Amino acid sequence: MLGRRILIGITGGIAAYKTCEVISTLAKAGAEVRAILTKSACQFITPLTVATLCRHQAYTDADFWSPTNGRPLHIELGEWAEVMLIAPLSANTLAKLAFGMADDLLTNTVLASTCPLLLAPAMNTDMWEQMTVQHNWAAVMEDPRYHRVGPGAGVLACDRVGTGRMAQPAQIVPHIQSLIITKGKRDLTGQQILITAGGTREHLDPARFLGNPSSGKMGVALAQAAAHRGANVTVVHGPIAGDIMNTLPTVISIPVTSASDMEQAILNTWTRADMIFMAAAVGDVRPKDYSPEKISKQVLGDQLALEFIPDILAQLGERKKLNQRLIGFAAQTGDIVAPAKEKLYRKKLDAIVANPINKPNAAFGSDTNEAVFIDARGRITPIPPCPKLHMAHQIFDLIQAN
Repeated sequence: MLGRRILIGITGGIAAYKTCEVISTLAKAGAEVRAILTKSACQFITPLTVATLCRHQAYTDADFWSPTNGRPLHIELGEWAEVMLIAPLSANTLAKLAFGMADDLLTNTVLASTCPLLLAPAMNTDMWEQMTVQHNWAAVMEDPRYHRVGPGAGVLACDRVGTGRMAQPAQIVPHIQSLIITKGKRDLTGQQILITAGGTREHLDPARFLGNPSSGKMGVALAQAAAHRGANVTVVHGPIAGDIMNTLPTVISIPVTSASDMEQAILNTWTRADMIFMAAAVGDVRPKDYSPEKISKQVLGDQLALEFIPDILAQLGERKKLNQRLIGFAAQTGDIVAPAKEKLYRKKLDAIVANPINKPNAAFGSDTNEAVFIDARGRITPIPPCPKLHMAHQIFDLIQAN
C-alpha cells in the first residue's frame, strides 16, 4: 500500500466512525489518503478528526471552489485517486450516483474520476429494503466501475435487527487492496471456486490431536481475491484462530475438523466447482484408534499406532472433469521444486504452488509468503516475497494465463 492513492468519501450516518479506522489502517500502511466529507457527514465526525488520521487536509463543500494547482478541486482529486471508497454510503448519495447527479464536492469528484469505486452502504433496514433504494442499488451495480462491500446484518444503531450495517474495516481494507492490485477487473465473474484452508486435526482422545500450525491465511487470501474478482466462493476450512473468516462476508464457509470431515465436505461440493484450490494443510496420518475418554499418561505408553489418511487431492485428480482446474499446494523445506513437480504429475494436477516453510516471513502463520508456480507443462514462475493477498492475485493471474 506504500504510496498508493486512495480517496475516501464519507456521507451522513453513524457508521462514519468506522471509516476512521479504515483511514487510520490505510495511512499506517503507507498509503496516501485523502477524504471528502459531505455536509451531513460533518454532523457525525469532524473534518479535524479525519484530517488528523489522513495526515492531510480533509475536504468539505466549503472547499468546492478552492482551486488546487490552479485546477478545480474535484477534477484534481478525481484524477489523483487510484481507488475511491464511499463509506458509509447513504441512501441519499446512492440515489445521486444512480442518476449521475453532482450537487456537492463528493458527487462531482465521482463523476470526474475513472478509478474503481468501492461502496459500503449503511442505513436502517427499512430504508435499505425500500423498492426505490434497491432499484438504485441494482442500477449502480450494473456499472462495472462500482464494487460493493456489505451491507451486513445485525443490531443497528437504531436498535433494529436486520440488514443495513456498514461492512467492518477488516472487510473493507482487503477489498481496497484487491482493487489496487487488479484495477477493478472482475475476470472471475460467474466462476464457482472451491478453496480449502487451514489445518486438520486428528484426535487421539478429546484432549489430544495430531495437527499442524497452518493458520489458514493463504486459503483466506485466495477466497478474498476470488470474491473481489467476482467469483462465487466456497471455503472448506479446518480450525482457524482469530476472526479472519469474518473478512469473507459473501463466501460460503464450511468448517471442519478432521481430514475425514474435509474429505466429505469436498466430495459434496467439488462437482459444481470450475476451479479447486487445495490450500489446506491436510494431515498425512492419524491415530489408528480413537478413545472417547481421555487416555491417562500411564496408559498412553511410548508408541502410538498410526494409519495413513486417504489422499483427497489424488482422488480429485482422478475424478476431475475436463472443464475443471485443480490446483495443489506444497509446503516444503529445502528443495521445493522437485517434490512439487513430482506431486503435480502424480496427482494429475493442473498447477501447483510450492512455498518454503523454513524461511523468514514465509512460514506457517506469516502474513507474507513466497512461492513458485508450476503449471501442467512443468513451467516454473517464481513469486517473490509479498503479502498473501497479493500472492493470491498473482496465482489467479497465472491460472488465467494458462
